[in-house]
Amino acid sequence: MKIIIAPAKIMKIDRDSFLVESKPEFLDKAKVLEKFLKSRSEDQLTELWHASKKVTEQSIEQLKNMNLDERLTPAILAFSGIQYQYMAPDLFTQPALDYIQKNLRILSGFYGMLRPFDGVCPYRLELNTKMKGFIDYSLYHFWGDAIAESLFKDDDTVINLASKQYMRLVKPYLNENRKMITIDFQELKNDQWKTVGVHAKMARGEMVRFIAENQIKNPAELRDFHDFEFQFVPEVSSSDHYVFRTNFDFNEKRPKIPVF
Repeated sequence: MKIIIAPAKIMKIDRDSFLVESKPEFLDKAKVLEKFLKSRSEDQLTELWHASKKVTEQSIEQLKNMNLDERLTPAILAFSGIQYQYMAPDLFTQPALDYIQKNLRILSGFYGMLRPFDGVCPYRLELNTKMKGFIDYSLYHFWGDAIAESLFKDDDTVINLASKQYMRLVKPYLNENRKMITIDFQELKNDQWKTVGVHAKMARGEMVRFIAENQIKNPAELRDFHDFEFQFVPEVSSSDHYVFRTNFDFNEKRPKIPVF
């Protein structure tokens, strides 16, 4: 069983907490993207990234200092978005750290796919970037089926804790021998059950920790997850879509009404 998660836009350097243990599987393809980005002018990068002036300036500086072979940060520490903060990998037990290196995969527009202790450097390249001037018209086409082939090489089930943008690297390549179970976290808004992005990211991080600390191998065991008072709801779930619902008040940090 493999677990996939999305990267975070915000990245940091941390060479002290954990050692780098491995190189990215698709490092050669990442170097093709590196060469392309470094060939772009400042105006072209501004158009490519569609970011604020401040972010663009920071990203250009990152690009100038980019070295994919030296002074790297383990991927699980390099991303610092909400999901990673709630995952809190620096607090994992050693068995949990070993588990995620074997089973957790971070999808990436730049690196394709990463193990937690693959060495990376900060970059800016979202998966849905329109690749004007590149040898391929999109990153989805550039990565093709390579990521799915790797994910399903030794496993027949993937737990999807990634965003819709990133799950598209895998979904087109599913078949009768390849199963992907998408986890959906919902809460009640205006009398409708909806996924709230920030809270879903928090829950995804907590679920990764839950999976790792419990060394889960059977997807059915995921139904025992209950952080933020989420409960698995079998009535609206299916074999490839697990729905969890909560009435936890994320502002007041207390339950509002019963889930059912």
